[in-house]
Amino acid sequence: MSFLDSVHARARANPRRIMLPEGADERTLVAAARLHADGLARPLVVGGPEITAELRRIGAGEVEVLDPAGDARRPLLAALLFERRRAKGMTEEDAHRLAADPLLFGALLVAAGEADGCVAGAVSTTADVMRAAIWAIGPAPGIRTVSSTFYMVVPPFRGADEEVLSYSDAAVVPDPTAEQLADIAVAAADARRKVVGDDPRVAFLSYSTRGSAAGPSIDKVRRALEIFREKAPGIPADGELQADAALIESVGARKSPGSAVAGRANVLVFPDLDAGNIAYKLTQRLAHAEAVGPIVQGLAKPCNDLSRGATPADIVNVACITGLLAG
Repeated sequence: MSFLDSVHARARANPRRIMLPEGADERTLVAAARLHADGLARPLVVGGPEITAELRRIGAGEVEVLDPAGDARRPLLAALLFERRRAKGMTEEDAHRLAADPLLFGALLVAAGEADGCVAGAVSTTADVMRAAIWAIGPAPGIRTVSSTFYMVVPPFRGADEEVLSYSDAAVVPDPTAEQLADIAVAAADARRKVVGDDPRVAFLSYSTRGSAAGPSIDKVRRALEIFREKAPGIPADGELQADAALIESVGARKSPGSAVAGRANVLVFPDLDAGNIAYKLTQRLAHAEAVGPIVQGLAKPCNDLSRGATPADIVNVACITGLLAG
C-alpha cells in the first residue's frame, strides 16, 4: 500500500469534520464531493445559498454548507476571537466583523471544537491562511513556533521498499533559533506518528558531523538537540549530523558510531529555510520523489495551507492528512 493509500485508509476509518472555507472555488467543491462520497471526511463548506445549489448540481447535495452571515454561532466565535486578540488591539466590533470572514470563520469553528481541522489556500494566500490559524487556534501547548513538514515519498535507497521522510522546516520559518529548531523537531516528530504512523528518529542536520567542523550554525544545531532532548526525552535524536551520516547506515557508523539515529533517520530537521527548501526540491526533482505538503505543524488544532495551484486531488489528500493530525 502506498503512503497516500494508507493515509486515505486511516482517514476513512475515522472520518473527521474538516472545514473548507473556500466554497466559491470549484476545486474545493469537487474535493468536498469526493471526501463525502468516499467517506474520507465530513466536509463542512463555507458559503451561501449559491454554494448549496452548486453542490446539488454536481451531485453532492448532502455536503453541509455553513453561511457565516446567518450562522447562530457567529457571536460566540466573535467573542472567542476578541478574547484571543484583544491584547493586540482588536476591538469587539473588529472581532464581530472578522468572524464572518470565511478563513477566520472556519478556523474559529475548529478552535471552538465545532470542527476537527481546516484546509484552505487554493484561493487565499499562505499569509492569510496562517494568520487565521494563528489568530483563531494558536500554537500547541509547549510549542511557540508554527512550522511545516514535507512528507517526501522516496524510491528505495536503504531497503527494498519506498520510504517516507519528514523534511522540516522547508516552508515557514526562514532562520530559526535553537529554541525554534527544537520546537520544529518536536512538532515534526508528533506529526509523523499521526500522519505516517511509525516511530520518529530525528536528525538535526548540518555541514558537520559530531564536531568535524565548527561555527555559529553548528553551535545552534547542537543547542537545538539539547533542548529537544529536554522536551522529548523518549524520542531518538542526534546531531549535528551531515545528511549522508543521517541516512546511510555505513556512513553513519563511521561518522557517528553508537548513534541511535545515524543511518536510520526518518525526520530530517534542517538548520534554516534555505537548506530545507533547496533539499526538498532537489529530492523531488533528482530522486523523482513525491512531495506531500507543506503540512502545517505546531498548532493546537490542525489547519493546513494549500498551493494556489492545488488540484481537487491535492485538496482531498491534505484534508485526509488534516484529519489524521486531529488525532
